[in-house]
Amino acid sequence: MTCRMTCLAVLLVFATTQMALGQDHTAHHGHHMNADDAGMVMNENRDTLPRDCAKISEDVQFTIHAGRKYASGLPGQIYGMSQYEVQVPRCSRVEITFVNEDKVRHQWMVHGLPKYLYPAGMFHIEVSGGRQKTGTFIVPGGDQTYLIHCDLAQHMEKGMRGQLVVGNGSGELWGIQSISDDFIRSAYLPENVAIWAVIAALMGFILTAIIIKSPYSENSG
Repeated sequence: MTCRMTCLAVLLVFATTQMALGQDHTAHHGHHMNADDAGMVMNENRDTLPRDCAKISEDVQFTIHAGRKYASGLPGQIYGMSQYEVQVPRCSRVEITFVNEDKVRHQWMVHGLPKYLYPAGMFHIEVSGGRQKTGTFIVPGGDQTYLIHCDLAQHMEKGMRGQLVVGNGSGELWGIQSISDDFIRSAYLPENVAIWAVIAALMGFILTAIIIKSPYSENSG
């Protein structure tokens, strides 16, 4: 019994040590990672067609830069990208070269892609400071607008948010620099909500004045 418990303890310590050293990659199983000192490309796809594509319609290439200088002069933003919107044909093969001009890591991620082809519906490039990486993926055959962003803490909120428009797209996403509104308006809020707020405040002021001047208020005093 003592030997068995000792062996189990040794195995537990060994497994814990391996996880601490970063040897446990089960969380990223099936994500097709290609990593080196410059960064990482996840879920790259050069050849497998989406189900609604009979062939590659076109090969397109983009070089996108990331860094603080692209947020210069933009209120509330610290990080930015040289291109916030990428437009591509349906069923096209898209090659992205992502250049990081900062000293910190940045990511260029697409969300919402078909999960049968891209695990978690994601294509992902991550680049170390001062480096660049190139990755390729194939977009589906429908008109759709996909979110592009950096998933590092607060980077999206500080400016790194864009959109991938496939075909005619499915509408603009909110909060895209120089493209769409800075916030999303809830569906239950009326149009021109600021004007309605001013009107409501004035009505409240008038109603309060009427109540104060009423005979009942004077008698109560």
